Amino acid sequence: MAEQGESVFTVIVAAVANLGIAAAKAVAGLISGSSAMLSEAAHSVADTVTEVMLLTALKRSEKPADEDHPLGYAGERYVWALLAAVATFVGGAVFSVYDGIHTLVHGEEMGDPLVSYIVLGVAFVLESLSLRTAVRQVRGEAERMKAPFGRYLRRTPDTTVKAVVMEDSAALAGLLLAAGGLLGVEISGSAVWDGVASILIGALLVYVAWVLGRSNAELLIGRPLPRPMREAVREELLSVPHIIGVLELTTLIQGPDEVMIAAKVDFRDVSSAEQVEWACEEAEEQLRERFPSVRRVYLDPTPGVAPGQSRPDASST
Repeated sequence: MAEQGESVFTVIVAAVANLGIAAAKAVAGLISGSSAMLSEAAHSVADTVTEVMLLTALKRSEKPADEDHPLGYAGERYVWALLAAVATFVGGAVFSVYDGIHTLVHGEEMGDPLVSYIVLGVAFVLESLSLRTAVRQVRGEAERMKAPFGRYLRRTPDTTVKAVVMEDSAALAGLLLAAGGLLGVEISGSAVWDGVASILIGALLVYVAWVLGRSNAELLIGRPLPRPMREAVREELLSVPHIIGVLELTTLIQGPDEVMIAAKVDFRDVSSAEQVEWACEEAEEQLRERFPSVRRVYLDPTPGVAPGQSRPDASST
């Protein structure tokens, strides 16, 4: 739950920053006539909508399991995060590319860029603060998992924080592109630079939307634990007395801190029913202790198969 609170705080910080920045960029874009500034305004609006969806995801995923949803609502986080990625694409990327192409084809009248430079500078500071908050959370989680920062960010099941990190990083890059477009117009006197900057901002948003969409789609389809963790789960099961083999192991990430484990397990032939029951309870307790994110453990006692033999037919007498 502590990580959930951190995620909510991180998303709220990003949402508040983006809302103010969007309004300032829009005003600056109208004053300067810069399509890149208007694209950046659309970028910030899309980010704000994204953060609202991420907050919705965090809130709805907290609901406890019930009769209609026995495995809980953790998966809703990925549904809303996927919608947020779509919002980034539609709300930011499409507008930016369209506005950039319009500028290249029809040109534009450029006004005083001073206001735009001021807004870009303030926005850069605010986006940097928001990014620092998100990076601090990801770094802390990576250290707890004993994983490199980059690898953890790529594979983390907490896609809400991943979205904030990627969107804030893209926002900083977009601000630099917008500033470069304005500077190019001042130096050359041609609006082409501003149009190109707008298109590049759109391309950047397409990339972010694609990465986030793919990450959430993988988790919605069903992603297992990383291979080293699966081997550790197998090792933990085999350490339990009476268990002599793990014939089949299935792991499923259901949420940032929810993992389900199901396994076909071979017990010693001489183990009594009472010993098998005890071993199942002991295995679940050990797995939960070693992997705090494990919420559900299902073990299926299954006879092992010796090499060269086939598994006996359950219907045979």
